[in-house]
Amino acid sequence: MSDLFIAAGGGGDPVGTAITAATVGRVRTGTPLGGTTLATYAWERLEVDPTPGPLGTADFTGLTHRAGIPVLTPTARPVTPAGSTLPHLAADLAARLVLLDPWQGLTALAEQIRRLADTGYDQVRIVDVGGDILAHGDEDTLCSPLVDALALAACRLAGVPATVHVAGPGADGEIPQGDVLDRLNGEVLTPLTSDLAAARTALAWHPSEASALFAAAVEGVRGPVRTVSRLIPLTDESARIHSTGLDDALAHNKVAARLLDALPPTLEAAADLSAELTGIHELQRERVEPVRTPAGGSLPESARAAREVIRAAAQGAPQVTLRFAAHALGLTWRRIPSLRALLGAEGPVLAMA
Repeated sequence: MSDLFIAAGGGGDPVGTAITAATVGRVRTGTPLGGTTLATYAWERLEVDPTPGPLGTADFTGLTHRAGIPVLTPTARPVTPAGSTLPHLAADLAARLVLLDPWQGLTALAEQIRRLADTGYDQVRIVDVGGDILAHGDEDTLCSPLVDALALAACRLAGVPATVHVAGPGADGEIPQGDVLDRLNGEVLTPLTSDLAAARTALAWHPSEASALFAAAVEGVRGPVRTVSRLIPLTDESARIHSTGLDDALAHNKVAARLLDALPPTLEAAADLSAELTGIHELQRERVEPVRTPAGGSLPESARAAREVIRAAAQGAPQVTLRFAAHALGLTWRRIPSLRALLGAEGPVLAMA
């Protein structure tokens, strides 16, 4: 029996999905799953990819194909001016990465998933880090409902057997943790620190904050953590993976239900439908939003000096993400490894004590 994992949120969700796959494999077989296939969008924050919307197959060179399915490898490259962390993740995650391209609409995306599942997968596991895949659409803190809704709707349209997993409920800050937990009714898994090995190398450099918070919670970090956009509390539940059925998830996600009714023929049309329900047009937002990337400052001369700047920016938070720390110092996300080395930071988040 083989499982196909789908990182529903794009961005850094492949990192948390790799940890989830390792946990599922350990629980089911006693050892981490070997040869995990992980399908993902190439839709990342603007500081990584300054072009609006996700990257499609035409936006990469060096993709390989299996049964017509585009596979990301460490030698793949985004076409300038686009950017992507996925080729680097293809080298560092314990999984094979497959690219999902949603530009041709819901039916085409469903066909991609159906073709991929038909290559030898009995079960599809849709993974979202944080839980906005269960969004009703009217949450005050909701930021990115479209991609998760597309994954749900496409799996239903494809007719594949699917389970939805939420890793680190509340870790993305889009829906309060209590609300996420109230919308889940299935199995609960608790990752072990050994499961983090599936993503440990990637966690050292990737700018994802939600996956970093999930991993930090697995390592035992508790209490508030300052991210670039908000303060997020880590609890025991932040270190768990909850599941629910595809139908139950669709019952919560009004955007996904609307997509299934309308079958939008393009990503643009899907974004329009999502905006009608939520007031959030993710394509238009990225077209008009300035890319707030730090100019690329220099590392402070000492760890002490760096910590003083970060501590002041954290405004009393006992822990911060490494992306927040880099922003506080005017550094791009690419300097995260250098910053870790300067500070002697080894975990997914940085303690201010």
